[in-house]
Amino acid sequence: MLKSKHIDKICIAAMAAAILLTTAMLFGESLGIRRASAEPEYADRLLDGSRVHQIDIQIEDWEAFLKEAEKEEYAVCSAVIDGERFRQIGIRTKGNNSLHLTKEYGAARYSLKLEFDHYVDGGNYHGLDKLSLDASFQDNSYMKTFLTYDMMAFMGVPTPLCSYTWVRVNGEDWGLFLAVEEPEEAFARRNFGRNHGQLYKPDYLSLDDENSDVALRYTGSDPDRYENIFRNAKFEIDAGDKRRVIDALRKLSEKEDLESCLDVDEILRYFTVQVFVMNWDSYLGYTGHNYYLYEEGGKLSILPWDYNLAFGTYSLGMPEPEEDSEVLINYPIDTPAPGSVMTERPLYHHLMEQEEYFSRYHRYFEQLIEDYFESGRFEKKLEETVEMISPYVKADPTAFCSQEDFYLAADTLRQVCFLRAQSVRKQLRGILPSTFAEQEEFSGNYVDASSVDLYDLGTFEDLESAPKLSEVFS
Repeated sequence: MLKSKHIDKICIAAMAAAILLTTAMLFGESLGIRRASAEPEYADRLLDGSRVHQIDIQIEDWEAFLKEAEKEEYAVCSAVIDGERFRQIGIRTKGNNSLHLTKEYGAARYSLKLEFDHYVDGGNYHGLDKLSLDASFQDNSYMKTFLTYDMMAFMGVPTPLCSYTWVRVNGEDWGLFLAVEEPEEAFARRNFGRNHGQLYKPDYLSLDDENSDVALRYTGSDPDRYENIFRNAKFEIDAGDKRRVIDALRKLSEKEDLESCLDVDEILRYFTVQVFVMNWDSYLGYTGHNYYLYEEGGKLSILPWDYNLAFGTYSLGMPEPEEDSEVLINYPIDTPAPGSVMTERPLYHHLMEQEEYFSRYHRYFEQLIEDYFESGRFEKKLEETVEMISPYVKADPTAFCSQEDFYLAADTLRQVCFLRAQSVRKQLRGILPSTFAEQEEFSGNYVDASSVDLYDLGTFEDLESAPKLSEVFS
């Protein structure tokens, strides 16, 4: 039988352990302890980005499916993923301009979506409900999205997981794709916990419309004015959900207590990377889209999506493109778009009008340059990735480019990032102008980018030499 003094010690120890456990449960995240939901099984399987995975899709009449690509309609398929078979998966093509151009040029390579719960309620891949297979359109480096997501995650922005995947269809090699976690239920649970908020993907129906809601501008209290947001809700929403988003946009427009309606710190970190990678097919560009909007407790935050046209390549192939590498590399970080666009983007513009947030934005740029680029992290990540995927690029039967083009694009991407880092560093120190207005007055020397040809990163003209659908199935 235990003596009383031992019982006392055991009770004290048990109480201390209970207090520690309670503290960890209540304050674990602030202490650096991640939620259990933050480590779903799929993160260590298909979406482990340290190796190339394999997906073998089985689908009836693959040729007919691709011929109807522009319809973006779901078909049923099964898939063997790293040796495991999953059935009754929904598959469809994806994309906007990339999809239409691929169709127009008769190419065979489309980006795809796999939805595990489309036909089977609760269907999933080890907890993952949906993923994309990105075809690296207009990205001969295969790395624009991969490396941008790495930067976003490094800066603490909730970011989709991704990994390289060798895709086969009905037993035949189809090519190297980037598997990307779609921001839906699994993504929300991983990043925000089981009691997560609402997730939206604002997008326009027609670029010719005003699309003020995609730009996150407040235009009144009527929910119908925000259809481009609410029709793209990822979860079921009600009147209360709509009211919270609209009220947050009202406060943003009035610059009323921005901390109450925005996750300011997360938004600043997002824009730091967004501006660094010169992605103008985005909220900061003419289109204003390609982002996710997260709302929880009446606070909004912005999440990253779609970077195949980043690093200054959005305008390539467009009428009157901006082709001067020096201009693009030295693009001002404090006015990352013309005034006609900036004043219509309140999520950026209204934050930068506040000195406190503007200064913090600059500090995050310092952090990105010092800790990501100057530390060697970027160089190491790029070199490891090139070594990992190079054999697969060489063997890719539907690739938009040759292996030589890939090596050239990878080296160009390296140069672009390091030159951009130099320019940003000098802009932060006041050596180079950081606004368009200052650039008009500037007569000094910018960071020399004359050795860089942005076309080497890839352009839609690569579709001309890409394998054609008619050739693949001849």
